[in-house]
Amino acid sequence: MARRRGSAAAAAASPAVVGAVSVLALVYYSTVFVFLDHWLGLGNAAGAAHAAAFSLVVAACFFSFVCAAAADPGSVPASFAPDAEDPQRQGLKSRYCDKCCMYKPSRTHHCKVCKRCVLKMDHHCVWINNCVGYANYKSFIICVLNATIGSLYSFVVFLFDLFQTEHEYDVPYVKVIHYREATRAKWLAQKSGQKYRHRFDLGTRKNIQMIMGPNILCWLCPTATGHLKDGTEFQITNN
Repeated sequence: MARRRGSAAAAAASPAVVGAVSVLALVYYSTVFVFLDHWLGLGNAAGAAHAAAFSLVVAACFFSFVCAAAADPGSVPASFAPDAEDPQRQGLKSRYCDKCCMYKPSRTHHCKVCKRCVLKMDHHCVWINNCVGYANYKSFIICVLNATIGSLYSFVVFLFDLFQTEHEYDVPYVKVIHYREATRAKWLAQKSGQKYRHRFDLGTRKNIQMIMGPNILCWLCPTATGHLKDGTEFQITNN
């Protein structure tokens, strides 16, 4: 996976990134060393098993977070030139970025924060201090997925601790992505009474495979990006 432009140290020093990591650390500490320890105890098999499972989820979340934050989301190849006969460009005007002084491939957009064009740009995420684009979309999705699982896990542990144990409340107990042209095309289709389908929408299965890869065994590995190409061309639907 390509590294992002600029200083990695400067990116890590971003207040939002520091805040996100701090929240992750706080949730982990509270869940394992406060709620779980108070509910089951970390010295027995059940408590240790839950602690190990939650630690694995948090570690996976943090690793994918680092991958998404440190990776270059996708730079337009210097050799790229628009093809007038490209089927992906039918009905679209030539897309030229006045700020970068280069042509933009399909689904490429200029980020005002990063001040450059990003391949298949989804959005600029302040929490990773980076754009979410072609090269780090998978690691970002995995990060969000693990964060969701971890949050639910933590909430369940908190509820069990709250309702199945006796608390001494007198003791302080912590205590408690879409694009503008797609939007216009959808509006025009609805206005004319037609059913709209995005030109790059290949169906649920293929859409997932384009991001996560064809091998389901590698879906949860943020560094398994061998299926990615140069990010300038995408398959389009026949409908």
